[in-house]
Amino acid sequence: MPKAIRIHKAGGPEVLQWEDVTVGDPGPGEARVRNHAVGLNYTDVYHRIGLYPLASPSGLGLEAAGVVEAVGSGVINVKPGDRVAYANPPIGAYCELRTMPSDRLVNLPDEISFERAAAMMLQGMTVRYLVKRTYKVQPGDTVVWHAAAGGVGLIACQWLAVLGVTVIGTVGSDEKAKLAAAHGCHYVVNYNRENFLDRVKEITKGAGVPVVYDSVGKDTFERSIECLRPFGMMVSFGNASGLVPPIDFGKMLKGSLFLTRPSLMPYTAKREDLVATAKDLFDIVLSGKVKIEINQRYPLREAAQAHRDLEARKTTGSTILLP
Repeated sequence: MPKAIRIHKAGGPEVLQWEDVTVGDPGPGEARVRNHAVGLNYTDVYHRIGLYPLASPSGLGLEAAGVVEAVGSGVINVKPGDRVAYANPPIGAYCELRTMPSDRLVNLPDEISFERAAAMMLQGMTVRYLVKRTYKVQPGDTVVWHAAAGGVGLIACQWLAVLGVTVIGTVGSDEKAKLAAAHGCHYVVNYNRENFLDRVKEITKGAGVPVVYDSVGKDTFERSIECLRPFGMMVSFGNASGLVPPIDFGKMLKGSLFLTRPSLMPYTAKREDLVATAKDLFDIVLSGKVKIEINQRYPLREAAQAHRDLEARKTTGSTILLP
């Protein structure tokens, strides 16, 4: 019988249970996929702790890569034997075998391994929508990117360099600073030793930046707003340090600033947007201009330890779970 990580209540990593599951035949419009590698993302933590509530019991995880074993009636975009990847609901990627809506699957190029796909789908497509749609960066822009040595951050530093954008990245250690710099981050600020707001003002000669990309949340939000130039955009796309406190919109007035809280799912809700986003990601990775760093691998059954390490900020780059 196939296995999966399941949760029966919100809580710490200890609520992750390795259980037998029943996986039936795919229904109309569905495909049954055997996962070969599963991605670990901070969104999984938000689901586990109940910040984004789930029904109970529930699976966990949004991202994986594997092989189609069977398809239901009406499926035209994939067939048995196809290599596929996904990074979207329904939640439940922490498993060996599952059924999925076939229109949420994208075909995986032969040159991209299952492990690399699972490490990059959600994070890479996130970078793509952030820099090309939420705020469309321009050559010559200077931007602030928090958590520059994380999975999303390392992809962003490289992709932005390709687009001719200067990156001011923040990190929490000297080791992470070296990693971010090695992946194209032009100015790296260790926020445990430096005030990143002061450094941004120094680097931009007081002008500020047009956009701040912030997945950290509580610890960085207020000062990030101060980094913006007039008409700048605050892009808050995560809460790794905790929820952002209630916002004083008066602080946005002085520069006619913009604030947005985007997520990947609306940007890929349409099949054509999902395919285009994935193609952009595959193309830039296959070009060699963006490299995917898989710095941690865990057996899927040890997902609880992976969550502990992620929350303790012990991880860098991408992390995958292996069924």
